[in-house]
Amino acid sequence: MGARDDISWAELKTLIFESSRSIAELREQSKETDRRIDQRLKQLERQLGQLGNRLGMFVQDMVMPAVVRLFQQQGIPVHRVYPNAVARDDSGQAVMEIDLLVINGERAIAVECKSRLSSDDVDVHIERLQRFRACFTEHADKVLHGAVAAMSAPDEVVRYAERQGLYVLVQADDDVVVRNQPGFEPKAW
Repeated sequence: MGARDDISWAELKTLIFESSRSIAELREQSKETDRRIDQRLKQLERQLGQLGNRLGMFVQDMVMPAVVRLFQQQGIPVHRVYPNAVARDDSGQAVMEIDLLVINGERAIAVECKSRLSSDDVDVHIERLQRFRACFTEHADKVLHGAVAAMSAPDEVVRYAERQGLYVLVQADDDVVVRNQPGFEPKAW
């Protein structure tokens, strides 16, 4: 038997009380650490969101001057290009935003700009195109096409977007090019 086998009941109660207090202090420290981590994560999310917005604006600024030439090469004359076209409800709340809205007398092309295009981006844009006429009623009489534009896009995502009927515009060196296969026919929404 060890030297402490004869611990008294009072000493044991004191040890238990001190242990309980230490555990409570550790729990409080853990809560404070969790709170600090949560704050830092929120700050990082905000910063990443701002960076993503800046990259998206960069892509949009890169694509905007090219869409006139690119769509004219596709046989679609371009009369106007609206960056950040926003549809609002009666209360003024934004219900939809189109990065670039390309218009001529009979057609509208809604272009979504991304730094790196993913299949999820394609799916979200298709949902947007399905709601377009309800949100942009002033263009409801136009044939609506969709396009996605990106600094980079994996080949499988390019092919996926094309199968969905979207034009695919991607940066190539110092230019923007249409990555659709020859003979591509865009879907009309």
